[in-house]
Amino acid sequence: MRAVQVVRLEGPQGVDVVDVPEPAAEGKVLVDVHALGVAFPDLLLSAGQYQLKPEPPFTLGVDFAGVVREAPEGSGFAAGDRVACCLPYGGGADVVAIDPESVFPLPDSMSFEQGAALPMNYLTAQFALATRAQLRAGETVLVHGAAGGVGTASIQVAKGYGARTVAVVSTEEKGEVARRAGADEVVLVDGFAKAVKELTGGRGVDVVVDVVGGDLMTDSLRCLAPLGRLLVVGFTAGAIPEVRVNRLLLNNIDVRGVGWGAYAMVRSGFMRSQWDELLPMMESGVVDPPIGSTYPLEDVRVALTDLAERRATGKSVLSLK
Repeated sequence: MRAVQVVRLEGPQGVDVVDVPEPAAEGKVLVDVHALGVAFPDLLLSAGQYQLKPEPPFTLGVDFAGVVREAPEGSGFAAGDRVACCLPYGGGADVVAIDPESVFPLPDSMSFEQGAALPMNYLTAQFALATRAQLRAGETVLVHGAAGGVGTASIQVAKGYGARTVAVVSTEEKGEVARRAGADEVVLVDGFAKAVKELTGGRGVDVVVDVVGGDLMTDSLRCLAPLGRLLVVGFTAGAIPEVRVNRLLLNNIDVRGVGWGAYAMVRSGFMRSQWDELLPMMESGVVDPPIGSTYPLEDVRVALTDLAERRATGKSVLSLK
């Protein structure tokens, strides 16, 4: 079978599609993979820059969706079930053996491509907004990098919880992606703090979801209303910002880290409880993952390069079937 493997820690150019033996089930759920999501951790893993540092060769693949071939008794799954799955890495193959903890039922209304767009981004967004921000209906959420995978997921999950959303993007084209994802308001990153203050009547927003980092931090803090929460989700801009804590004290605001994987993957049943929280949002249509580009599996280097160079909008997906 085919597998997407990092053979050299050189970024996208060190990734190859290779032939490997099919895995044995051995008490796990065996999944025939139809679609594979392309995630920022894949990019970091390919360069040896992620917090997990497996030795090459290893198989990439955080999010994927497909059909159960076989499943152990008591797992809650059976042959023929449509599923979405999530791993730290290792899902990028024609067939994957995976623990039932990381397998989730995929509604019939969702395509396999959408299933491959759901797990990491939407579970991260749900954890960020519900667990870390303790978001309440009627609050306002600002989302940086709002046209990307986590950005669009955050917009939709926030809407699912009854919040107003403000998307911050770098171009008008990306603004259209955010609008299609459900954003109530869209502003360009240049001058976003002033625009947000105008949109909120000077009050500011209750929550900032920041996947970008870099030099946005100071203006993001200025955008927060009293008791506001800034969620640090990632650093796609590359630079890790610093916070002057006097700003937190003077305005009674918080900066909260969002490390979903480190939290969720060591707590039995937690990811499934998150998925069950999202299922009504999927069924109502408020969670409707926007698919950006779809590539054949053999174009994995192109897909990763597009992600690295910030050309990707929505979720990029590799097709296996």
